[in-house]
Amino acid sequence: MDGTKEYGLRKVSSHCSISEMDDYDLSKLLDKPRINIERQRSFDERSVSELSIGLARGLDNFESTYSPIGRSTCDTPASSARNSFDPHPMVADAWEALRRSLVFFRGQPVGTIAAYDHASEEVLNYDQVFVRDFVPSALAFLMNGEPDIVKNFLLRTLQLQGWEKRIDRFKLGEGAMPASFKVLHDPVRKTDTIVADFGESAIGRVAPVDSGFWWIILLRAYTKSTGDLTLAETPECQKGMRLILSLCLSEGFDTFPTLLCADGCSMIDRRMLFQDPKFLYTLLSNRESNQESFLGESSEFVERIVKRLHALSYHMRSYFWLDFQQLNDIYRYKTEEYSHTAVNKFNVMPDSIPEWVFDFMPTRGGYFVGNVSPARMDFRWFALGNCIAILASLATPEQSAAIMDLIEERWEELVGEMPLKICYPAIESHEWRIVTGCDPKNTRWSYHNGGSWPVLLWLLTAACIKTGRPQIARRVIDLAESRLLKDSWPEYYDGKLGKYIGKQARKYQTWSIAGYLVAKMMLEDPSQLGMISLEEDKQMKPVIKRSFSWTC
Repeated sequence: MDGTKEYGLRKVSSHCSISEMDDYDLSKLLDKPRINIERQRSFDERSVSELSIGLARGLDNFESTYSPIGRSTCDTPASSARNSFDPHPMVADAWEALRRSLVFFRGQPVGTIAAYDHASEEVLNYDQVFVRDFVPSALAFLMNGEPDIVKNFLLRTLQLQGWEKRIDRFKLGEGAMPASFKVLHDPVRKTDTIVADFGESAIGRVAPVDSGFWWIILLRAYTKSTGDLTLAETPECQKGMRLILSLCLSEGFDTFPTLLCADGCSMIDRRMLFQDPKFLYTLLSNRESNQESFLGESSEFVERIVKRLHALSYHMRSYFWLDFQQLNDIYRYKTEEYSHTAVNKFNVMPDSIPEWVFDFMPTRGGYFVGNVSPARMDFRWFALGNCIAILASLATPEQSAAIMDLIEERWEELVGEMPLKICYPAIESHEWRIVTGCDPKNTRWSYHNGGSWPVLLWLLTAACIKTGRPQIARRVIDLAESRLLKDSWPEYYDGKLGKYIGKQARKYQTWSIAGYLVAKMMLEDPSQLGMISLEEDKQMKPVIKRSFSWTC
């Protein structure tokens, strides 16, 4: 996570603030009553027997009972189902820790801070609300029947989007969302002020590229959870979505999706797979949302979304996919081929295939590689990209099953003693020096460079449920429960097996806490998956002629 040591109250550049005078009409939206619907029962009130037909596949072994319990929004839920859903002491502790991380603006909760680590010498920006980090917290509150916190967050960040944003005299696009914001309380004047960071204070001055993606994904989750379309249909939300789409559908973004984010970010080489699935997920959410009047009459956006979806989904499914057969084909590639008949379209040199891939690739299983560019493929496995590819149906059902097969076949490498590796393998030696700029946080098997991240529990669990593999989710949650609470909810773990608490990992990392809660709630009630999962678009299904691992 990018950090900075202090913030000033300057209303210039990317340091903007919400005060009493400039809070325009958001208070009216916050107070606007939601549509009168019967909200889904929350975590401890649902039965797994209420699964939708689409989620029933592979879940026949689920056993469940429930005992309806009335409670206020401050009560802590507890699982009541049998077997793997027996109440675990971590659940209550996790909810207590999550509520302790809440940030309030004028008496209303508007998000959760990144980490609540009293032992840390430097706070940096871990005491701020990050758009990306808040997503698992938001999902936990939605699943627990507390949508108002999420609504407040969506509206406040939407207001921040409207400010002029500059980084070292460069003006960011109107659609850019802040990476984070902080609430400053003045006890003397009894006022609250919000200060936003669009990258001007971040380490390396990295402008946020994915905040807008996550904002739209979260808006869809809120709507799916509550059934309330009124928020998304407000002029403010409509405008916010159009601005985000205008930015990410602009010319050049199709060939370089990380338009605002330097490749590597002075940390680790997080290339296209780190952003493309989120980008596609956002477009799919918008395309689906249009069917529910999210984008009103914005037909020009719908047409552009559909075109981009077809192009990017075909490209990812066709050229980014790697399994045993495809690896063998690349191994036998001819180079310097010309014309549209070329098989080796990107002129990848077989000698550039790293040795580890041959040992890592099982005959059963496959995954999306990190990147494909002329003469070079990044063969690394990225957890975030592959899990989101499943949830967004960017991966075909067969590819989704193969990704889960790979995780089972390479359990020690990808899961180890603490799920889940953010990428595999770690880069080291000379390559580490070049790619990271000798960044000490990203030594091998640490942080972004092969570290193990508990927050990925919720994404992996969702992917497991969608592919009918709940037994994998149970195993990873059991692993997490053996240590997370005892280790005070670290941000990440180090080592090849994820055995050691990260050298610079913060304790009580909020998204580690929330990720665990979301995973537990989804496993108890898999119908919650509909909040974040998108179904496959049959029209985007490409004709892929080569054989895949699932046919072996």
